[in-house]
Amino acid sequence: MLLIVCPLVLLAGFVDSIAGGGGLISLPAYYMAGLPPALASGTNKLAAAMGTSLAACHYGRCGRVNGAIAWPGAVGAFLCSALGALLMRQLPQTVVRYLVLGCIPVAAFFTLRGNGKMPKAPALSPGQVRLLSLLIGCAVGFYDGLVGPGTGTFLILLFMRLFGIEAVMASGTAKVVNLASNLAALGSLLITGDVMVLLGLPAGACAMLGAFMGSRLTIRRGAGLVRGMMLAVLALLLAKVCLDMIR
Repeated sequence: MLLIVCPLVLLAGFVDSIAGGGGLISLPAYYMAGLPPALASGTNKLAAAMGTSLAACHYGRCGRVNGAIAWPGAVGAFLCSALGALLMRQLPQTVVRYLVLGCIPVAAFFTLRGNGKMPKAPALSPGQVRLLSLLIGCAVGFYDGLVGPGTGTFLILLFMRLFGIEAVMASGTAKVVNLASNLAALGSLLITGDVMVLLGLPAGACAMLGAFMGSRLTIRRGAGLVRGMMLAVLALLLAKVCLDMIR
């Protein structure tokens, strides 16, 4: 299991720390190792939380986290991630896939349109920024519980478009919000016993290594790297959803 999971989780941590979407790589790794879906999801959340925490700390130390956006968003994500997971058990998977399929072209359009530059954003008061960030955290945290893959990518895009912050700052800010969502989901999965800790901890160490390398490279290379990786993640997410619908 370790030989299958750890290299792929390292790659997932690297990709996720740049543009989100690491779950598109890590979740299949757990399935390949023979874990059932619930246990794979829980173990993945443990490793992802470890990797995301290191990436968030690294971005924070380098001044690439906007606290006024990150903290309200983190509160919203923490509160709503579990709600999304509960609804996932009720909705048919076909409905969920169609929802994701509708989001991907819109996200790709705005990613291409932005060309990696800081977009114009409406002038907002500090109170409006906090409220909008809280709502984004609620919506994307809910999506994380409902679907999962691509959460970080959508957060980066929303932060860039709605707050006008540049791509690297958006990526660092998204890590704080994504960490809150991961921790909320991990807590519920630990309670239900759907976490293989002995696999998740070494996988988490690999995720942390990948996150360190990815966040460091992003800070050095800037917005172009984030934009390119976001498009790659969206393409991978589109391919995954289409394959799931064909099966």
